[in-house]
Amino acid sequence: MKWVRRLAAISVIMACSAESVLAAGQLNLYNWGNYTSPELIKKFEERYDVTVTVTEYDSNDTALAKIRQGGHGYDMVVPSANVLNVWIDEGLLLESRPDQMTNFKNVDSRWVDVPFDAGRHYSVPWLTGTTGVFVNNSVYNGDPNTSAIFLDPPPELADKLIVVPEMADIMYLAIRYAGGEACTTDLTILKKVRDILAAAKPKWLAVDYGNIDQLVKGDFAGGANWSGPVFRARQQNPNLVYGFPKEGYPIWMDNLAILKDAKNVENAKLFMNFVMQPENAALNSAFAHSANGIKGSEEFMPADMRNAPEVNIPEEYRAAGRFNVACSPEAQALYTKIWTGLLK
Repeated sequence: MKWVRRLAAISVIMACSAESVLAAGQLNLYNWGNYTSPELIKKFEERYDVTVTVTEYDSNDTALAKIRQGGHGYDMVVPSANVLNVWIDEGLLLESRPDQMTNFKNVDSRWVDVPFDAGRHYSVPWLTGTTGVFVNNSVYNGDPNTSAIFLDPPPELADKLIVVPEMADIMYLAIRYAGGEACTTDLTILKKVRDILAAAKPKWLAVDYGNIDQLVKGDFAGGANWSGPVFRARQQNPNLVYGFPKEGYPIWMDNLAILKDAKNVENAKLFMNFVMQPENAALNSAFAHSANGIKGSEEFMPADMRNAPEVNIPEEYRAAGRFNVACSPEAQALYTKIWTGLLK
């Protein structure tokens, strides 16, 4: 028994020593805008004496283009599930084996053997949520649970809508609204989608991410957006209502990964293991008002998140949601053609 205790003590000392060797230095995180908890960063910096720099991007396309160019200086990135396989296939990510890290046991089992990173050899969950619609019910008090809110808007909402410029999400919503399935290459469906989007766009005030303040102030009466930002805005403006389109909506997950050409690999691995700790994952959730894939994090979240519909999808709307996965190159090319034509 004494031998077992001594061995355990030696293991702890070695683990602490390893952390101290890895501590200190820099870490450069490339992440979505307004999507990283300052409290999480401060806690990590103080624990490991690592200075973290966060640089923000506005879309998966922007991030991928930047990293492909090289010479970026970033260590970590947070790609969405529907594009993560592209990062892996192009050799842009380090096979960091988070599945062998201490805190991997905290990852919810449904987010382990995922199609975009089977067994989690490259990435860990960052945040997850849905893409749906929202309305300000002081302007419109009809049913918000339909993509018609932005694809065939009622008169009250016309010219007062904002639509996020994220091709994968908006194409998903439009395809399902047109009666098609995700990742379809059916040209009949896609022509219908093109026409629906072309007719709807003149009724949009902006194709932009906007910001929380604009939603709170009522600069927009509705639109297509992610669950997290709408929840954050609703806390300040209770007239905002998030809707789950009955025609179908995507469930997304963003994932933390280490870049193949990272300069601070060991610090990046520390951070990856750090965010899999439940209380740390909860800091991110509390900031972005989105769920995460870490078991036990719920008990550390603010009370108002536990029953929020934006975080916990109501039972009656769950069947319409599907996980947003990568489409074939053929489908991607067709969608890009429609999308670029729409934005001209």
